[in-house]
Amino acid sequence: MRNMLKNMLLAALPVVFLAGCVDYGKVDQGRTVAVDKDKKTVTFIRDKANDWQKPDYTYLPALTYAFPTDPAEMGEIPKAGLRMKLDTEKAQVVLYDPKKQNFETIPIQIVDKQEGIDGSHPLVYDAATGKAKQFPALDKDKKTVSIYSGRQKLLVTFLVPEQYESLPAAAWDSGDEVRVYYKEDGKALRLMNVTKTNIFKK
Repeated sequence: MRNMLKNMLLAALPVVFLAGCVDYGKVDQGRTVAVDKDKKTVTFIRDKANDWQKPDYTYLPALTYAFPTDPAEMGEIPKAGLRMKLDTEKAQVVLYDPKKQNFETIPIQIVDKQEGIDGSHPLVYDAATGKAKQFPALDKDKKTVSIYSGRQKLLVTFLVPEQYESLPAAAWDSGDEVRVYYKEDGKALRLMNVTKTNIFKK
């Protein structure tokens, strides 16, 4: 009986050893700041908090991953944006500057703030066309920027310092949240567009 148990343990050791050596890969997640469709790469700022309600996009440097080589492992190509944070209490917006490869905190003057605005609200949704209204929206005459945050259920219009008035609408937009599964740094084996994925859709 003792010899039998000994033999069973010895037989199990290689399996345990192999299981310990298996590379299950890693997962990374963040907000997209750049997409290169020619090079097939996505660049994002990692969410340090890993909390969709209170994300923390303060990790640097930005991370770049090549698209999965298997098209079946590639979700919808994410939308890029430079807005990392909209803080109406402090009256500021944090943007990512690709040239400086750093964050820039911009003071804003809030003109209007509407809270509790869900995605079907008439202020952000056109029932006649059945489509969401386009945000961010720039008003060159009034020199205002209007941003809608679905996560915060917040619609805010504000003025920015003169040196930022020439920024395009895309700069004030928030990029899609992406999640990558990888084993080798910079090479995604699987890429999921979290923002555009409905996990409850059948």
